[in-house]
Amino acid sequence: MCRVVDLQQAVLAKNDIRAHQLRAELAARGVIVVNLLSSPGSGKTALLEQELLLARRRGVPVAALTADLATENDAVRLARSGVPVKQVLTDGLCHLEAGMLGGHLDGWLPEDTRLLFVENVGNLVCPASYDLGESLRVALASVTEGEDKPLKYPTAFGLANLVLVTKTDLADAVEFDEAAFRAHVEQVNPGVEVLLTSAKTGAGLGALLDRALAVAVGGPVHAPVMAQQHDHQQHDHDHHDGDHAEHHSLAHHHS
Repeated sequence: MCRVVDLQQAVLAKNDIRAHQLRAELAARGVIVVNLLSSPGSGKTALLEQELLLARRRGVPVAALTADLATENDAVRLARSGVPVKQVLTDGLCHLEAGMLGGHLDGWLPEDTRLLFVENVGNLVCPASYDLGESLRVALASVTEGEDKPLKYPTAFGLANLVLVTKTDLADAVEFDEAAFRAHVEQVNPGVEVLLTSAKTGAGLGALLDRALAVAVGGPVHAPVMAQQHDHQQHDHDHHDGDHAEHHSLAHHHS
């Protein structure tokens, strides 16, 4: 069991290194990455299409990369916005990784891109653990998914810099309890902003674009408590590994 945990930590550590490199590379080009996480059917694609259309009307140079296990349906939908779009098929992998993203951006991402929206695989488990080099991580949930979604997937919502509620036009029909949802988000991610949206009515349209543009000009980004705890734990783990390696080296030296 320890071996499995060590392998998982090694994979995540390798990904974190590549994510840090990718973030720096893109920042040098003036590109901000927005990582969108949600369950399948949350309305993520519909909302992103509207945000891309708005960005194009405003003259903001944006691009989108969408990941799925199979089919290019989402890319076809997003391409209707008229902005550069790329589909990534993961062939069964339940998440994107920083190295994978970087490979797909090479030779494709237009030079003048200011914002890159990454529509992650529809899954709130695996993608939550992988940093893609984003500057803004957004967790989305529709009103039809229930108010306890943040409690069921605490990592996805706990590491988010922003939370979006989608399909609010259906809120009354499904008796969505907004106060309860906000309380549950606050429980796993104190202080994070929660925005209400509807791709159908246009409610909240542009909020995601505005928040991303604010980050692009150096605006403040919410720092999740869970992320700070994760960084501290990772530091302790690395320190322990360093002590272990030093001990092993000394033992080997004296043998």
